[in-house]
Amino acid sequence: MKILVVCSGNAENFNFEIDQAFIYDQVESIKKVFPDVHFGYFFINGKGIKGYLKSFRELRCVLKQDNYDFIHAHFALSGLMANFQRKVPVITTYHGSDINVFKIRVVSFLVALYSERNIYVSQKLLNKSILKLAYKSFVIPCGVNFQLFSPNNKSITRHEFGLSKNKKYILFSSSFENKVKNYPLARKSVEYINDENIELLPLKNYSRKQVSALLNRVDLALMTSLREGSPQFVKEAIACNCPVVCTDVGDVKDIFAKVEGCFISGMDHKDIAANIIKGLSFGRLKYGQEQISFLDNNLIAQKIYNMYKSI
Repeated sequence: MKILVVCSGNAENFNFEIDQAFIYDQVESIKKVFPDVHFGYFFINGKGIKGYLKSFRELRCVLKQDNYDFIHAHFALSGLMANFQRKVPVITTYHGSDINVFKIRVVSFLVALYSERNIYVSQKLLNKSILKLAYKSFVIPCGVNFQLFSPNNKSITRHEFGLSKNKKYILFSSSFENKVKNYPLARKSVEYINDENIELLPLKNYSRKQVSALLNRVDLALMTSLREGSPQFVKEAIACNCPVVCTDVGDVKDIFAKVEGCFISGMDHKDIAANIIKGLSFGRLKYGQEQISFLDNNLIAQKIYNMYKSI
């Protein structure tokens, strides 16, 4: 079985493993569990609908050169471009912004109509989608690599990240410049606590191994996003037994359902600050991976493989 993965490659100095980490991890887990599946990759260069349409000619050349069984496109705009050709069937995965942002949700309607299968990473996204054809709409979240994201107190010390052993560190879910992640609210919440021993760190330009190490070294993971689909940052933090404070976005309520030491907040900085104090006082989680075992990458790989086989 031969599949072409189509997704954006627009990040500066694009690195598939870092910039599209959740797609990379999913592909690697499928390859590991099912060696009969082979992947090719098409990374789109160009932003917005015009940029995606410009890449279409290149995509057609790739499809002529190789015999792919189908395309697996990630995000609606990738699915839109992939569906302009009708030679190879398309599966489209919707990760959040393509459903949460109304203008793109309309595009997602067209993509869902023409795609052979549609994967939504949370039930909430499927509920918000315009088209809900049961026979080709599935809820499959992105999984977590439990071998990589696991409790580990030995490999890397705080000192190697330039961190002090006497401070309390909170790892923010992204770079401070990412508007959707809502850094101003995170900063305001930490400032409200007014403790000079608490420091907020951005998650930016780290390898997957370094992210795991950081989640094992910081005292808390914080997400103050305006919207999400099914946030990987939260899942990976739990898998590393790191306590989490998160706004009520995506499917975090489902993820947190059985996890003690994780707290959902409103968009009020005082509420977030109170939960940060609770999280810092809680200490490390005890059974993170066991409590989100349904997100094991191998289980998710099986679900996606079954869908591939059905096509």
